[in-house]
Amino acid sequence: MDKLVLHGCGTAMVTPFTPDGAVDYEAYASLVDRQVAAGVHFLVPIATTGETPTLSAGEKTAIYQVVKEHAKGLPLMPGVGVNSLTGTLENIRLLEPLGADALLVVVPYYNKPTQQGQYEYFKAVAAETALPVIIYNVPGRTGANMLPDTVIRLAEEVPNIRGIKEASGNYAQVSEILRRAPEDFAVLSGDDDLTLALMATGAHGVVSVASNIAPVEVAQMVEALERGELARARALHHRLFPLFKACFVESNPIPAKAALAQLGLMGDTVRLPLAPASETTKVLMQKVLSELWK
Repeated sequence: MDKLVLHGCGTAMVTPFTPDGAVDYEAYASLVDRQVAAGVHFLVPIATTGETPTLSAGEKTAIYQVVKEHAKGLPLMPGVGVNSLTGTLENIRLLEPLGADALLVVVPYYNKPTQQGQYEYFKAVAAETALPVIIYNVPGRTGANMLPDTVIRLAEEVPNIRGIKEASGNYAQVSEILRRAPEDFAVLSGDDDLTLALMATGAHGVVSVASNIAPVEVAQMVEALERGELARARALHHRLFPLFKACFVESNPIPAKAALAQLGLMGDTVRLPLAPASETTKVLMQKVLSELWK
């Protein structure tokens, strides 16, 4: 394994639902087609942004088959992690036969594992698959932060742990990982508003929420950073920054779904325990979108 598993702009796909709460597979296929046409570099279905805890095993399988059919060969990294080893392995066995390029595994949530517990958990997950495993660190969701020492330990000791989606929002923490990680260990920003800073420091791309809405622009920003065109990347970052912030004024993916509904691409239905976007969020998204493409 002598190259990065994933790099560039990856979109953390939302899951569209019909007004009665069923998965809208037709809308999902159209969203994937739009991502492919926009030039994004990989897709991340059925993860946090996809409201995966609310999906049944059958829905996950059907969604992934739609993505696979419409992705036109783009690398795919489905989210498979939950807060138990048994549950994560069940998801791997469910999706691995359908084909994937990597597996996104979140630091277990609610349990609040220690650093040693995190290490043992990821080592156990990686032992049960031949696919590359990408750690997903998002302490704001999970209640547990994976520290750089643990990340580096896993990167150096477990051959198929091949990267991290880092969404701690802590620049110093990610910078420490970048300073010490092996060259073939993919470090991906998990926060749209930090992509510019992290890629300038050596990160390899982003798993983006905003690219659901503006895939062309986010992909262009990432490509500019990969080419070292800092001035162009900075201009795109400033143009996109209001969108980056607006996507998180309520719990993700509520604002993103509101924006996609305003673009006529899908409905804004979410599943409980999430609630639809407030009127304030809808008005904000209208303003952000009008300014983004004026």
